[in-house]
Amino acid sequence: MPNLFLAAAEPRFLDIVGIDLGTILFTLVNTIIMVLLYRHFLHKPVMAMLEKRKEIVSEELKAAESAKISMQEKEREYLALLADSKAEAEKIVSAANARALEKERDIITEANKNAALINQKAEESIALERKRAMNEIKNQISELVIMTAAAVAEKEISEKDNGALIDSFLVNVN
Repeated sequence: MPNLFLAAAEPRFLDIVGIDLGTILFTLVNTIIMVLLYRHFLHKPVMAMLEKRKEIVSEELKAAESAKISMQEKEREYLALLADSKAEAEKIVSAANARALEKERDIITEANKNAALINQKAEESIALERKRAMNEIKNQISELVIMTAAAVAEKEISEKDNGALIDSFLVNVN
């Protein structure tokens, strides 16, 4: 088997296969130039644009994460404020209930005092009326006794007249 490397070095083999070193060299130089042009005009701008896009997306993700953290913090603050508000509302309601109970006790105490005062005045008034009625009855009895004594003194009374006078006296007393 002949050595292919040696055969490639021979100009006859290259002529048979149709490989031209000038074409290879031209194609190689042309490819290198194309790669360099591609790299300069396409690859670098596209990579720069992709890098900018990557940075924008990264910044947006950071901003979204920051906003999420901020919203979570605000939610915690809101919940804490809500809990504080509920506690304060309970304190206010409790204090209002305590004041209402105290006011109720004060009103009941005042009403009891007023009722006791009214009862005392009514009892005093009843006692005064009773005393006045008793005095009036005493006065009427005295007048009747005087009238009876005057009637007895004017005439001599028989037993029949005496009974009638006593009956008339009793009727006047009642």
